[in-house]
Amino acid sequence: LKERSERNKQAEVDALVSSGGSIRDTYALLWKQQMERRRQLAQLGSATGVYKTLVKYLVGVPQVLLDFIRQINDDDGPMEEQRERYGPPLYSLTKMVIAIRVFLTLLWERYDTFKLSKDQMNLLSEAAIVYTSEFERFVTFISDVFANSPFFISADTAGILWSRDNEEYKEIIVQAGRTYEISLMVESENSYIAWDFSLMQGKISMDIGFSVEYINASGEKTLILPYRRYEADQGNFSTLMAGNYKLVWDNSYSTFFKKTLRYKVDCIAPVVEPDPEPEPLN
Repeated sequence: LKERSERNKQAEVDALVSSGGSIRDTYALLWKQQMERRRQLAQLGSATGVYKTLVKYLVGVPQVLLDFIRQINDDDGPMEEQRERYGPPLYSLTKMVIAIRVFLTLLWERYDTFKLSKDQMNLLSEAAIVYTSEFERFVTFISDVFANSPFFISADTAGILWSRDNEEYKEIIVQAGRTYEISLMVESENSYIAWDFSLMQGKISMDIGFSVEYINASGEKTLILPYRRYEADQGNFSTLMAGNYKLVWDNSYSTFFKKTLRYKVDCIAPVVEPDPEPEPLN
């Protein structure tokens, strides 16, 4: 969904540019898209109920990170504070370099009929030097700001978190001509079964069949998710009945190739929303 959303946003920008949209129009569109991303992140951080549970259990996002996402992307949050505090100096530098470029463009078009005086050349040279030094100073300063910001983590810390998250996944080799199955005993309806899997790819692109079925007490099977071949998939569904649900990865159609499957499966109990606290009597 995220990749499709980003492709749509890029297509929107490309269409504007192709139709002759101005730089101002393009900037306005890019700014609008960025604000939409921030709103979506803030909504993710404010998620409740089943959706919040799926985000936490399937994607592996802890509550503290959901709170962080909501707060940092709030209209009055740290990101907006950074923009208001450090944006104006950058805007001034941008206006300055645009003025220099416009001047040089006009000068180039009239190069044969218009020559700069020595004072004008000195002024242009000084403007370029001022822009270069001020921009370098701003980049150094803003790098220090973000390097010491409490809402950023180092690459080492990110690597540790990534490794910890990967520990939740399991790997299994599904031999050629074989299947691999996981049975989940669901104790109550309205539970959520969620999965996330992918194949470890080599030089040849691989896929594997996947389906989900329900087996009742008498052994009768009901197909929940029809069979289809995937390179990777992530999904979930709400159970209508308690009982045994089986997730099946099928490599029986392959004669020679074994598949290395990396997966995570969860059965999430129904989410019970707490009753709202009564309003205090005045």
